[in-house]
Amino acid sequence: MKDLLSIVSHFRLKGTVVEIKPLGAGLINDTYKVTTSEADAPDYVLQRINHAIFQNVEMLQANIGSVTGHIRKKLEEKGESDIERKVLHFVPGADGKTYWHDGESYWRVMTFIPHAKTYETVNPEYSYYAGAAFGNFQAMLADIPDTLGETIPDFHNMEFRLKQLREAVAADAAGRVKEVQYFLDEIEKRAEEMCKAERLHREGKLPKRVCHCDTKVNNMMFDEDGTVLCVIDLDTVMPSFIFSDYGDFLRSGANTGLEDDKNLDNVNFNMEIFQAFTKGYLESAKSFLLPIEIENLPYAAALFPYMQCVRFLADYINGDTYYKIQYPEHNLVRTKAQFKLLQSVEEHTPEMKKFIDSCI
Repeated sequence: MKDLLSIVSHFRLKGTVVEIKPLGAGLINDTYKVTTSEADAPDYVLQRINHAIFQNVEMLQANIGSVTGHIRKKLEEKGESDIERKVLHFVPGADGKTYWHDGESYWRVMTFIPHAKTYETVNPEYSYYAGAAFGNFQAMLADIPDTLGETIPDFHNMEFRLKQLREAVAADAAGRVKEVQYFLDEIEKRAEEMCKAERLHREGKLPKRVCHCDTKVNNMMFDEDGTVLCVIDLDTVMPSFIFSDYGDFLRSGANTGLEDDKNLDNVNFNMEIFQAFTKGYLESAKSFLLPIEIENLPYAAALFPYMQCVRFLADYINGDTYYKIQYPEHNLVRTKAQFKLLQSVEEHTPEMKKFIDSCI
């Protein structure tokens, strides 16, 4: 704890720190709960930022500062109470920055939100809450005056992901191209349609918005009475198409199987989850969405299993250099599961369109 005490001493905390211990099981950053002794002083969350993933920490924290500042202003204008529990607050250091570099690692501190919890459950009820929360998050940021940077460049750029796959095929580093030709052909058949977001953007028809880009149920904080307090985990907040937040949630949340399910009979697109999430999302977001964004929501539901299929297949062809694997065919199994999910989404597309029309 001594080293961690030295780190938190670089931030302007209120109260006396009595304990620092690990918090949660996040996959990206190392996170600790900082407990203070005084009743009128808040507790805090200390995080070591994963610098390998987020290489421009200055931009990362500037993005988060812009977003939380804008949301805070919106909440104040609406006369909201309990604002400290409804938007994250990052604590500045002595130099005024919301991060500190110890020569090796980057650290940040935010105020701990008391009496709040997250859920891992994906069911219709929580999918509706997620849709409403992420739609509201986008709506509040639709008029943000600041220009945000891309914390992970080309993160959801389909043209870029296909370029990576084609480069992997050309190199054929692990000699695996021949065995996956069926999937390569199926991917190429859909390539033009799946790259339409970038095309529409270049034509000036589709805007980029400020999006969360990691829309999972557990990235929301709930009050003890079950109401949503705020959206958390803001590291991936950046300019993107609204499809990022909509499609990415459905890729994981509406899959009836596992991401790496060996039994493809388990893998289908769950329309009940789709309907609940879509209903919540459109209730919150339709006030600012353009017709072209709404009409392409079924495309977004297909885009993300397609994109993940492309990424898993590229990694398999490259010899498994990016994703961790548990056995030699793991990335191929993931590819097959994502492709099956994509096919199920395609089958349900007319039904999805009908439901979306009924929500408008």
